[in-house]
Amino acid sequence: MIRPEAALIKILLELEVYNKYRSFITIKDDRELQTLYTFLDQLMEEYQRDVSFDEYCLVVMSGIQQDKEVTQTLLTVIGEANVAKDVAEQLLIQYKERSLAHDVALLAIGVTEGKKSFLELQESLNQHESIAEEIQDDAFVTDDLETLHTDFIARNGLRWRLNTLNKMLGSLRRGNFGFIFARPETGKTTFLASEVTYFAEQVGVDDGPILWFNNEEDGNQVQLRCYQASLGVTRDELFIDKKDSNLRYHALIKGKLKIYDSASISKGQVERICRELKPSCIVFDQLDKVKGFVGDREDLRLGSIYQWARELAKMYCPVIGVCQADGSGEGKKWLTMENVSSAKTSKQAEADWILGIGATHQDGFEFIRHLHASKNKLSGDLDTEASMRHGKVDVIIEPTTARYKDYS
Repeated sequence: MIRPEAALIKILLELEVYNKYRSFITIKDDRELQTLYTFLDQLMEEYQRDVSFDEYCLVVMSGIQQDKEVTQTLLTVIGEANVAKDVAEQLLIQYKERSLAHDVALLAIGVTEGKKSFLELQESLNQHESIAEEIQDDAFVTDDLETLHTDFIARNGLRWRLNTLNKMLGSLRRGNFGFIFARPETGKTTFLASEVTYFAEQVGVDDGPILWFNNEEDGNQVQLRCYQASLGVTRDELFIDKKDSNLRYHALIKGKLKIYDSASISKGQVERICRELKPSCIVFDQLDKVKGFVGDREDLRLGSIYQWARELAKMYCPVIGVCQADGSGEGKKWLTMENVSSAKTSKQAEADWILGIGATHQDGFEFIRHLHASKNKLSGDLDTEASMRHGKVDVIIEPTTARYKDYS
């Protein structure tokens, strides 16, 4: 694992980024890294343009006189480091914030000791406040069509285990918020176990986990169902060889699914855990029960919860909520937004997608569920079918293995 300052060298080879952030990075107690930054500074000062990593390596290896093998190894590691530009820039902003905050702290001490003027402190504070404006500048959406296509269509997000949903909704990506709803005892938690374990298999080694906030049924039961869904086995089969089941589950999930179980999950708890773990997907079962929100009417309180969930999606990763269908959805095959419980339009307005899970009481349909995408504003993938954007599709629920399966 290399130091963050080393991994940042590649992005600092862009002149605009270099000019914006280089002065806020200080290298201490690392002679090799100090040398690499010295060459970086000389190169950018001389050419005043973007420099390729190959050009940078050539200059470094040509100019270095000692420890060539050590330097070559470090450059190889830096070259292989795969750090997305948006992640790198967020880290650079943190360096800038820390540097300015340090300056402010020293000036504040100087003012209290009579060594500095309050005007100097005020000027430094004004510079510090400009960071917020700088971060907001990054909120501008790209207008490059190639980038839009690559990032939001061609590059998949989290794909569904049900191919039906890949055709209907497509991948879930950062910024996407939606919810599933159904009547009690229809299979909402089974649906989550089936899909979320498949999401966890797709999470990268360096990415945060899937966070499942459970305030509904017993957390241990949910975890067991995730074991079943991941392995596609019954409860009895799971326990035939517990050691083998445990090894196979962890080989698939790789620790990327964390279930937080509490009957009184609050807004503050969720935000704290998200800050610590930087999740790849957030799941709430059930979203309506998250505490810490008030409103003059119940629908307004719920609306504020769903607005908050959307904000989490924009800040971190896709968010999936679960809620109930009201009595009008009992025995109904195709649920619509009108069947969402305890809401007029407040919940529905915040969601990018809404999926109803319908179930009838007809004989022979006990293990058939009816999926209806009553709202769908997702961008989809290359294999998403336009004719299915608001599709109505039958699927099979297998409670014994905690899985949903495509009908055909």
